[in-house]
Amino acid sequence: MLDLRESGGPVPREGKLVVPAQLSVGMKPFPGFQLVQFLGRGSYGEVWKATQAGGLPLALKFIPCNTTQWASQEIRGLQAIRNLHHPNLIRIEQVWCHLGYLVVGMELAEGSLLDLLEVYLTEFGVPVVTEHVCHYLAQIASALDFLNTRQHNVEGRRVAIRHCDVKPSNLLLQGETAKLADFSVATQSTSPLWYHRRAGTLDYTAPEVFQGRLSDRSDQYALAVTYCHLRGGRLPFPTGPTTFQADYVRPAPDLSMLSPREQPIIARALDPVPQDRWKSCSQMIEEIIRVRAKPRPQMVSS
Repeated sequence: MLDLRESGGPVPREGKLVVPAQLSVGMKPFPGFQLVQFLGRGSYGEVWKATQAGGLPLALKFIPCNTTQWASQEIRGLQAIRNLHHPNLIRIEQVWCHLGYLVVGMELAEGSLLDLLEVYLTEFGVPVVTEHVCHYLAQIASALDFLNTRQHNVEGRRVAIRHCDVKPSNLLLQGETAKLADFSVATQSTSPLWYHRRAGTLDYTAPEVFQGRLSDRSDQYALAVTYCHLRGGRLPFPTGPTTFQADYVRPAPDLSMLSPREQPIIARALDPVPQDRWKSCSQMIEEIIRVRAKPRPQMVSS
């Protein structure tokens, strides 16, 4: 377990509720840090831009300790990835407890792929072009394949790590580099198929998760949904679930936002059977890049 005591406070204990302080611009959530801008709010907390000693910027994520389950989930996720190094994983710099929050300090990004989609729609009236989607998602695919390979030593075990919440808002940008962030529901696994609690963002979650199982290709499914969202400005399913129901069955995906060449590639990644998807996230993106580069057949006049 992460030792938070050296970073400003004890690990929140189950059953002990702490009323978190109200966050605001100018507040100093810990000596040497000052909040300068609210960046966003997610399922488990808020993210702020802050400065630290010397004026260096960073992002601070605040998870309230008054619901200790959320803080505990974040700690488990951090425990799994804190010592992993990959150019497309967001870097965690410091963790502490203060003012009724679990606070996670991480490198600051310029925005997310969801922000990029909104810029495209606002300024150009179209979703993100294929070239740009593949450029960024190829990097995210590399990070996901790295995590999902059973090669990480965590507390004496060799495990794979499933992110479990891949979506555009969790894919951050630093210039031309994309980074995978938010490990609140990440989990360790020693098997390609693993019994697991139902967690994640419903619209992106793979079918097996609704059945209480997690596979080494569940993140690929979410990445394929993300691809559709960025390329088409909408999700590939006409309707979505409202809760994690074990008997929920997703409708057939509507992939009309994609070109005929892209559709079979993404359809395979969205197969309800995990083993029938691509062997890796990178293979999925590489296949899209390959078919885009393939010359179109020429019409022969009679």
